[in-house]
Amino acid sequence: MSQRHGFVMMVKEKWWIEFRIRLQGGKKVHSFVIRGAAPPKDTQLILFYVTKPVRAIAGYAHYIERIVGNPQDLWSRHGTESVLGSKPRYEEFVGNAVEVSFVRFKDLSVAVNPVSLSRLLMLLGVKRLSRKGFYVDKDLSDRLILMME
Repeated sequence: MSQRHGFVMMVKEKWWIEFRIRLQGGKKVHSFVIRGAAPPKDTQLILFYVTKPVRAIAGYAHYIERIVGNPQDLWSRHGTESVLGSKPRYEEFVGNAVEVSFVRFKDLSVAVNPVSLSRLLMLLGVKRLSRKGFYVDKDLSDRLILMME
């Protein structure tokens, strides 16, 4: 499990802003909705990499679970945790997807010092990030959290 301690999840800036608004509103549990069966399956921590124009790890949260299933069933059970806010907006987002993933998390923390893309690439020793996200070990997760605080 230590090799999959954290998962770096790619999120668009508009969804990151919505999560921050939910956090300021006192919401404790959140769900990130993705069409199809999406990662992470098993981890302890989610690190949020906010894509262009931010291009940085801007926060983290404790992973609860990933649920994959029928879009209507998942909306009725966990729709209130989503940043999509309303069923019409949710239906527009998922379209005709046969299944969706709800990645549930809690204890969202916004980075005081976001970790830039260039710094992240240097730490990972790679030239590009995977668009689907990627797992990181406990050591790197802890280092990234320290850098954000």
